[in-house]
Amino acid sequence: MRLRSVKLTNFRGYQKTVTVLIAPGMTGIVGRNDYGKSTILEALAIFFETDGVKADKHDMNCFSSQEGKTNFEISCVFDELPDTLVIDSHVQTSLVQEYLLNSEGFLEIVKSFKAANGKVERTSIRCQHPTDSVLGSLLSLKMADLKKLGEAQGVAKNVADQRVASLWRQAIREAAVSIDCQECLLDVEKGFSTETKSIWRKIQDILPTFALFKADRESSDGDAEAKNPLQQAVKEAQDALQSQISDLEQKIEASVLDVAARTLDKLREMAPELASELTPRFKEKPKWTFNFSLDGENGIPINKRGSGVRRLILLNFFRAEAEKAASGSQRNVIYAIEEPETSQHPNFQVMLMKALLSLANQPNRQIIVTTHVPALAGLVPWNGLRYVTKDKDGYPSVRMPDSDVLKEVTESLGVLPETGMERAKGVVLVEGKSDVTFLRHTATTLKAGGHIKSNFEDAGIVPILIGGCGSVKHWVTLNLADDLGLPWCVFLDSDVGGDPVQVKSIQKRKDEVESQGRPFYSTRKREIENYICTDLIKDRAGVSVTFTDTCDAKKIIGAAVKMKADDVIDQFWPYMNADQIIRCSNYMEGDIKRNELIETISKILTLIR
Repeated sequence: MRLRSVKLTNFRGYQKTVTVLIAPGMTGIVGRNDYGKSTILEALAIFFETDGVKADKHDMNCFSSQEGKTNFEISCVFDELPDTLVIDSHVQTSLVQEYLLNSEGFLEIVKSFKAANGKVERTSIRCQHPTDSVLGSLLSLKMADLKKLGEAQGVAKNVADQRVASLWRQAIREAAVSIDCQECLLDVEKGFSTETKSIWRKIQDILPTFALFKADRESSDGDAEAKNPLQQAVKEAQDALQSQISDLEQKIEASVLDVAARTLDKLREMAPELASELTPRFKEKPKWTFNFSLDGENGIPINKRGSGVRRLILLNFFRAEAEKAASGSQRNVIYAIEEPETSQHPNFQVMLMKALLSLANQPNRQIIVTTHVPALAGLVPWNGLRYVTKDKDGYPSVRMPDSDVLKEVTESLGVLPETGMERAKGVVLVEGKSDVTFLRHTATTLKAGGHIKSNFEDAGIVPILIGGCGSVKHWVTLNLADDLGLPWCVFLDSDVGGDPVQVKSIQKRKDEVESQGRPFYSTRKREIENYICTDLIKDRAGVSVTFTDTCDAKKIIGAAVKMKADDVIDQFWPYMNADQIIRCSNYMEGDIKRNELIETISKILTLIR
């Protein structure tokens, strides 16, 4: 079961009902401070009853109170619903069969809170339920009443197992001539009988689990921010081992009851009247709880270290989770992180976001982050962005991404995309940090060797990282270049010999750029790593490696020298001399020998005339 959206009504700054769509993988909520980003995360924490987060009377929107409203609501909509609900080993039903889905075919749970004290007044399921008074009340009937109604309607013969309430309800509904439905709020306390509350309990058991990590709290090893990831791991482990835990509980119960029974047998020999008054029973099941503490180096507690170090605990939990295959429990997990940039070096900020993106691509995982840092917002998939702003009347709204929204996000974040942009006379747009290293070193080395007249610094050309083609950062950089009146071009890997879909995507990007009258350059070889001289690798790493122009050289070199593929260019390219650069970028056109990198750098330099 996956979270599809959350709706807020009369909750804090959200007076009117506002719906926030949640992406299947990562959702990035961006906007100015105090516009309601954190409110969305905390509303979800209240809905999912997260430890340490509770609603109170101050959560009621003050303007709604002045209008006489007495409640605020938080509702969540879920998709990817189970086909059946297994009540026990013998009984199955479904949300469709019980008429518990809303008009769009999703499960919508609404929690209404009292304005006076913030306590839950009722929990309901918004659903298209039968309007007929009899059919609409079936879930509230006990077994005896269901059987009486079914027998009166003559459907008993259609009930295969007359001990099963859901089969009686199904037979009664099937006997109806037609079933008209309308939207209603089915109270889970009043709308379900004590016997059918098992349906609600089963729904609760398969709802996603939710973990919130706030930016404005201490990060000691005893705080929820540090413990919650580990506690979440415990929950998943317990879910995966639930059958073994249940067997163990039954064995313990049987063993203890056996001791109690033998004790009572002995007591009867001495005081039969007293023994007859006693009945052995367990008052409650055992609670499986675990507490964690992280010991610092040399006995220094983690909570005595700096806030940046403490938050690295959180960072590395997500890195570990991102590298672990999602296995065990199939229950969906939602990680909500408020301002992951807090107290972190920019490099760690990007590492955390990349770890979260990797985690979001795993099954049964959803990530929700809030941020107002452009570099981090630029890493969020374009379709996962949600822009928190205010409408013309001053009411908060959450907008989906489109060209107008992205422009507003640019203005709202209010930061130039790269240092050095203010001095730029021209811009070359590249996908990543390695491309910047590649182009700058190539231009500088070729100039030093006398092969070109100037480098990028001389010409005032600034390479700008654009990230993914659909990212905010790409859009920001592209449009800032136009708005500032700067000439710009694009330089990308060709990916020739790689994924045909990616090759096609690059061609599409080329067509788009050239249609705007801007130059587009791509490598003749697969990627920039394919231009690294193998002799250089041998000299610096002591490893012989071979690859063709269309091999995945980045992975081949990375595996050979035991480093991350993304670090290969930074490790080797700055040591390429002019002769090696020329030798590795020569190509033949007919009978004429040409040099690709001299030509490409020279063309980029012509941006400035």
